[in-house]
Amino acid sequence: MDKRKKNVSKLLSRFRTCIQAGATLLTNIHLPNFFKGGIYQGNGKAVCVPGLNCYSCPAASGACPIGSFQAVVGSSKFNFSYYVTGFLILLGVLLGRFICGFLCPFGWLQDLLNKIPCKKLSTKKLKPLTYLKYIILLVTVILLPVLVVNDVGMGDPFFCKYICPQGVLEGAIPLSAIDEGIRSALGNKFIQKLIILIIVVVLSVVFYRPFCKWICPLGAFYALMNKVSLLGIKVDKHKCVSCGKCARACKMDVDVVKTPNSTECIRCGKCITACPTDAISFRYGFGMPEKNLCNTVKENNKTDIKTNNNKDITTEE
Repeated sequence: MDKRKKNVSKLLSRFRTCIQAGATLLTNIHLPNFFKGGIYQGNGKAVCVPGLNCYSCPAASGACPIGSFQAVVGSSKFNFSYYVTGFLILLGVLLGRFICGFLCPFGWLQDLLNKIPCKKLSTKKLKPLTYLKYIILLVTVILLPVLVVNDVGMGDPFFCKYICPQGVLEGAIPLSAIDEGIRSALGNKFIQKLIILIIVVVLSVVFYRPFCKWICPLGAFYALMNKVSLLGIKVDKHKCVSCGKCARACKMDVDVVKTPNSTECIRCGKCITACPTDAISFRYGFGMPEKNLCNTVKENNKTDIKTNNNKDITTEE
């Protein structure tokens, strides 16, 4: 069974790009709408998709969870708010940031941009910026929509309105390209968000997933759930040879041996394919907590030291 799990882990890691493409297609399945200049408004829009995907995208099959949450979080009158909150928590517990690594369309776009040949820059020295996404989640997704509401008790989707580049990429640009009315109505907000999109695109070429690391509030929420998510990373301490290849392969700056359930781990599986001894794999279910695992390793090390000392004493005698 353990060998089977390792094989599944390797397959997931190897075919991640294909899974990302499939997830993006399913998230935006109504492709003819790109040519019609209209937005799909069927029953599917009442259901949230897992990743960051703009509601206004002509092809979008569902609603963006961050946009939906912002739209109704300011009023307890909307049962939809409880559904969205429950949906996010459920996905967080089931998958954690696996969604970022495998199911998010904007994450896949950043992966593709980073494949463009040029000199790549490390983000290890920019780790303090990873806390910015939590501030964005708290302020623009939770506090402002709750505190700043209109006459009917609804708050503005501040993140979608002023920051999210996915809305410009998937919504404003394709719709304005076809509809002259929309094109003439574009104003300063569009220019502001277009600048943000351009910055993110340029940064994604030289840095790995800058939007996911520093800005995305959905990634921030799933990151908080990484510690308790059923899907995680397992490190077999008996097989690990401490070669450091997994840490060097990780583009999210995670040392998986030390922190297999780091908030920054997107479960991309690069560490799994890089490991020469098959010590790393995906695990699903409740595993041993990291503190207990560390204590177990320490106890085993102490036992090994005592055993070696006893062998030395016996040999001397």
